[in-house]
Amino acid sequence: MIKPIITISIVTILISYNLINKKTKNMEEQKNETTNIASANDTTPKVIGIGGIFFFSDNPKESREWYSKNLGLVSNEYGSSFESRNVNKPDEVNTLQWCLFKKGSEYFAPSKKEFMINYRVQNIEGLVKKLKENGVTVLDSIATYDYGKFVHILDKEGNKIELWEQI
Repeated sequence: MIKPIITISIVTILISYNLINKKTKNMEEQKNETTNIASANDTTPKVIGIGGIFFFSDNPKESREWYSKNLGLVSNEYGSSFESRNVNKPDEVNTLQWCLFKKGSEYFAPSKKEFMINYRVQNIEGLVKKLKENGVTVLDSIATYDYGKFVHILDKEGNKIELWEQI
């Protein structure tokens, strides 16, 4: 008598678990569907990811070789590129650039820091307008290249930040 009761209890628990799990998955799918639709039409001026990590090195060539030998980074004079997919837009391929600069390079100026982060943004023109309205120091005009639009700003502590909108 106890074995059939235990068996029925286990089957009931498994069925309940499957129903709850299925319901949770359906809710997640609906949420993702809504997020995808909203994201595809969103043009709010904002940061949408990290586009690059740049830092100083006493000897960039030797450091790139060290990273290649020890960590497997495939790099050239511009560093290493890491590709990823946008979860909300799976056809979109994004790139994060890792790059070493010779210590003392003026590329980070006027910042005195040993690093600089490049943020991927959407609607760079709108973002620059918003930043200026908020009193943020914008260091240059938006520059356009084949691979995107760029502008540089300073955060409140004087860190130079590169903003990049991929074209």
